Amino acid sequence: MSAGLLSAFIWLLFLAALAGLVWWLYRGPPRVELTRELRPAGMVGQAQPLTVTADIETRLPTRLVLEDPPPRAVVPSRPVVFGGLWQGRHTEHLELTLQPNRRGVYRWEGAVLRWADPLGLFWRSRLLEVPASLEAYPQTHGVVLPELLRPLLSEGQLTRNLGLSDPISLRGARPYVPGDAPGQIHWKLSARSLSTGGAGSVPMIRELERTAASSVTIYLDTGGNATYLESAVRLAASLAAQAWADGLPVSLATAEGQTPPDRAAEAQRAVLRALAELEGSGQAAPVLHPPRPGTNLLVITQFAPPELVTQALRARATASRVAIIAMPEGFYLEPGETPRKQWAGAPDTVRQLEKQAGVLAERGVLVFVLRGNQSVLRLS
Repeated sequence: MSAGLLSAFIWLLFLAALAGLVWWLYRGPPRVELTRELRPAGMVGQAQPLTVTADIETRLPTRLVLEDPPPRAVVPSRPVVFGGLWQGRHTEHLELTLQPNRRGVYRWEGAVLRWADPLGLFWRSRLLEVPASLEAYPQTHGVVLPELLRPLLSEGQLTRNLGLSDPISLRGARPYVPGDAPGQIHWKLSARSLSTGGAGSVPMIRELERTAASSVTIYLDTGGNATYLESAVRLAASLAAQAWADGLPVSLATAEGQTPPDRAAEAQRAVLRALAELEGSGQAAPVLHPPRPGTNLLVITQFAPPELVTQALRARATASRVAIIAMPEGFYLEPGETPRKQWAGAPDTVRQLEKQAGVLAERGVLVFVLRGNQSVLRLS
């Protein structure tokens, strides 16, 4: 063997030994602790602060990359990445914002740590388990609420302008005054009064008993399509937010069950979490469980199937008021929504519901059908 080949062979052995030494020295991961400071819950479309802290300790000069990607539906203002050449002990902070773009409850499992020697010859990786969760609640409509969700607390004194009118009870009759709803006219007494003639003859108004609702129950029919379900969830969140602002306990009900009615923060979070996790039920039949006595029941549905209307009538036996809110897809727009294709009319079941609205109102079940860009929060 020539001297040149022997020298090259020795150098190859030296480089192989050096590479083996580097591989052996950097086989173990550096000590890295990752912590996140974020709110446990937030609203869709609203950014919230996030602080990520990395404590890094290495004995040898180490090239290190630490990536902590959030769930796909949660968008950070910039990538959560730490990188560089490290030796010794360091603490790094990353201040940014986090914005959920879709409702849901998300698990933030962990980060990926990759490290190598200073030359980057041998890269290794491992998963750092840093479990965290984020609840993304649906958005609400920023509009004014009318009579639909103005049930006053049961502690208030019931007067003509206080509490909820009960269409199935009649206290008496009185002359018409400006501002009375045409639906409250007592037609038989009005005809008798007008038949007598005289300058003072006016229509007669039914004087109804007034009941007070001590809580609000929102029943959400999950039997519609995905577009309806997202709009219905946002509407339910809006109704719940206004009810809480009025000091009323709120309960969310579906075919699967119901959250406990209360004003406490934990009960509010239970309603919002249930809305965040809500999924469609496909073609399953709606199941409306009997509501608690004295509650104001709001039923949100897309198709208003006959069995749901029947169950709403039965619920009127214990509820102070029942309102069916139909949201036929392709027949309405949400407040502030960019115009999209609208169909010529509502489904047959919703049209049938409109025909029955007068009869249902006499039994204490109100009917609201959203059209165009109307919001149920603006209807009265």
